[in-house]
Amino acid sequence: MMASFFDQFASPSFLGIPLIAVAIALPWVLFPTPSSRWVNSRLITVQTWFINRFTNQLMMPLNVGGHKWALMLTSLMVFLITINMLGLLPYTFTPTTQLSLNMGLAVPLWLATVIIGMRNQPTVALGHLLPEGTPIPLIPVLIIIETISLFIRPLALGVRLTANLTAGHLLIQLIATAVFVLLPMMPTVAILTAAVLFLLTLLEVAVAMIQAYVFVLLLSLYLQENV
Repeated sequence: MMASFFDQFASPSFLGIPLIAVAIALPWVLFPTPSSRWVNSRLITVQTWFINRFTNQLMMPLNVGGHKWALMLTSLMVFLITINMLGLLPYTFTPTTQLSLNMGLAVPLWLATVIIGMRNQPTVALGHLLPEGTPIPLIPVLIIIETISLFIRPLALGVRLTANLTAGHLLIQLIATAVFVLLPMMPTVAILTAAVLFLLTLLEVAVAMIQAYVFVLLLSLYLQENV
């Protein structure tokens, strides 16, 4: 029974072919495409308004050099939100519960911000490793600590997204299993548990959106330090 709870996180396959690529590519098919008409539909209007608001909010702290990342960060935000939301549907697979995928997104983007900082302003980028006014005896220790914290950043990005989504999916499955077990024996308790499950599902919808936003927001903060 305990092993079956984690079966939902196994990458699906068909005839030995992994289907994770299909799970990653499918959300892009669901997005409405702009039409050639002068007046767009309500769905496209809402989508455009959301993307514009998010892009303006994300790019506001950055200077002009960081605005080149607007398309990439906004696309990543929409991609993560869509995958996380689709993963809450029954009998679906959530690719962002795989640490390998999240690290594959976090490490290259984090490394790109570090390389940009080293190329454009190496003095400022290296200055982040040593806070101003540090006593001389503490300089070697602080440099080591700041260097470790710098390299932990992509790991924290990937693990945070994976852990939050995995914990939410496990909790939903555990409570749903409890509802089916309690329904024949204690219907009243099962109904109350089902109400808790409904509230938890609403919470997981919020978590799916917030975690995608936090992932992209932290990347923008790392970029802000290096541009």
